[in-house]
Amino acid sequence: MKSIITGGAGFIGSHLVDMLLELGHEVIVLDNFSTGHRGNLEHVDDKIKLVECDLSIPGEWVKEFVNSDWVFHLAALADIVPSIQNPDTYFRSNVDGTFNVLQACRAANVSRFLYSASSSCYGIPDDYPTSEKAEMRPQYPYALTKRIGEELVMHWAQVYKLPAVSLRFFNVYGTRSRTSGTYGAVFGVFLAQKLADKPLTIVGDGKQTRDFTYVTDIVNALVTAAQSDKTNTIYNVGSGKTVSVNRLVELLSDNTVFIPKRPGEPDCTFADITRIRTELNWEPKVTIEEGVAKVVGNIDYWRNAPVWNPDSIASATEDWFKYLGSD
Repeated sequence: MKSIITGGAGFIGSHLVDMLLELGHEVIVLDNFSTGHRGNLEHVDDKIKLVECDLSIPGEWVKEFVNSDWVFHLAALADIVPSIQNPDTYFRSNVDGTFNVLQACRAANVSRFLYSASSSCYGIPDDYPTSEKAEMRPQYPYALTKRIGEELVMHWAQVYKLPAVSLRFFNVYGTRSRTSGTYGAVFGVFLAQKLADKPLTIVGDGKQTRDFTYVTDIVNALVTAAQSDKTNTIYNVGSGKTVSVNRLVELLSDNTVFIPKRPGEPDCTFADITRIRTELNWEPKVTIEEGVAKVVGNIDYWRNAPVWNPDSIASATEDWFKYLGSD
């Protein structure tokens, strides 16, 4: 089997590389290192082919798709504030990039295409747990571009019969998550603060709950979907339960400080995973306690990550409140 992973040097992608190598696949990684790190692949450097390229621009990279079997499209720009500030960059990466990869897959007649979608596309849903039938309400450009990408994938499955599945990930965490200078996911923020012996910045009252899903469960879902015969189908991928931010803090530190609640953020994320359980027989395996222990055991990974405090967070999220705070 020959598999391509776009964004394979990133958080989820690098874990997927590990699993596919264990399955005996030939693995090709396409990455521009905008968020991924070569260090994530150092341990398998001699076992994969790594191609540095920009997927938003058709180029020589399309040749890698010839005779490929599975394609996992994980490459994307993430985070809320940068997408508000630079919607053009996000559109090129997450929409144009997805279009170009789909065209490469179509030309190469690949046997399976897996798209990494985002639960952020649900926005603030009406029902919890939230099923795949819920209305799409993206609140910011990142979520919108991921949604448009998913629409492209499903349309290519419908019109061009590309065997494609989209997986909507909920609050992924784990080792190798991003350590970039962008204010983003709570785990990275908290881990850098813990390392620096600084207070963990709790948004609002900390009672909001999240469907924290460990990265190896995400990767297992991707491979399970690739091994199936499903196409033109969307699946939620979550942990099957929710955990409050306060509970997460309990597992990490007792040194905390509270910062203002932000507009456009749901009080709860909670995936209804009935469809993937029923149709693919997939189950999440890693509890929040086990996952946090794994992350803390590798906490040195975040030693060079920025350490955020209430003032720097307020500055970094100014545009968040400016654009998402109005009705």
